[in-house]
Amino acid sequence: MLNLLSGLLGLAALLVLMPTLVLFTQVVLACLPAPARVARHATRARVAVLVPAHNEATLIASTLASIRPQLREGDQLLVVADNCTDQTANLARVAGAQVVERQDLQRRGKGYALDFGVQHLRQSPPEVLIIIDADCQLGAGALEQLAHCCIDNARPAQALYLMHAPAGAGLKVQVAAFAWRVKNLVRPRGWARLGMPCQLMGAGMAFAWQDLSALNLATGHLVEDLKLGLECAALGKPPLFCPAAVVNSHFPTSQEGLSIQRKRWEHGHLGVVLAEGPKLLGHALVRRNWPLLGMAMDLLVPPLALLSLLLMVLFAVTWLAFGVFGVLLPALLATLALGLLGAAVGLAWGRFARALIPFSVLLYAPFYAARKIPLYLGFLLKRQVDWVRSKRDDS
Repeated sequence: MLNLLSGLLGLAALLVLMPTLVLFTQVVLACLPAPARVARHATRARVAVLVPAHNEATLIASTLASIRPQLREGDQLLVVADNCTDQTANLARVAGAQVVERQDLQRRGKGYALDFGVQHLRQSPPEVLIIIDADCQLGAGALEQLAHCCIDNARPAQALYLMHAPAGAGLKVQVAAFAWRVKNLVRPRGWARLGMPCQLMGAGMAFAWQDLSALNLATGHLVEDLKLGLECAALGKPPLFCPAAVVNSHFPTSQEGLSIQRKRWEHGHLGVVLAEGPKLLGHALVRRNWPLLGMAMDLLVPPLALLSLLLMVLFAVTWLAFGVFGVLLPALLATLALGLLGAAVGLAWGRFARALIPFSVLLYAPFYAARKIPLYLGFLLKRQVDWVRSKRDDS
């Protein structure tokens, strides 16, 4: 009985230690000096910027204003007004974009809007398609960087997509902004040092036009970007991280908007991890496909809050087992994993977020993780499967 308990606890500790070790490795590698950027002088490919928008009247003009100065002759700017009931389409036309409107209440979700836009662009296809969400701001030179990265490497390219805490945001949003920076900046930057691909992140994604025919965009999946990146990798086109291209957005300030957004992202992510992660890992090992293996290992790293909760529970249980039964190895493995997580968080904050949030905010992180327990229980008991748009502050 004691051997069985020791084996089960040891296996649990190893299962949590492995993704923690991946996270720690990514953070350490990300802290190394960034490689020198290569200057771009050649004429870039013709691009079409596709902006899916659902009731984004308050933000669409600002988004398009950040894109238009980067367009060149022959480029296209297309907004898909998807099931809109506000002035999104009219405002986008006034802002100088081409607009197509889609009404289909049965097939809801960003993936269907993207597919609708791609079908429209087949009339005059670009060389590169770049997807920007309707609530984002494009950084200077982002289109040029993405187009060059995509064409030069013959792979999809992913910009650095950051979500910021609005001015005056509370501790919860500040911690969420830090976690997002770790996920979208620190981890892909570190993995790229090993030549590994990154996950697609939803905005700032660039695809060579000839590659789009092999992809299934028309889905209502909660995290269509994550699924799309894995599909690209399976087809031999793993996405490449392009941090020189920056896309910015902000978290909603309303509690309802934050809750909807968080539930969609995390339930979708966990669903993909369980459905695709082990299978992807097995395929990568059997085929010795190292880029695919890198994506699988990255995918299996849980969200920071969930990883923290798992480690804290495991730490308590394994040391309790040691106190009662004298089983030491699982407790040591759990302690090592918790230490690696703490070191990774500290390094990531010191190198990439010191100016973003004060260190004192990180002291709230365990309470932030604990408040997400109902979210994770909801995944087990009543998982969200339908796409729901995040509620903005004014809608």
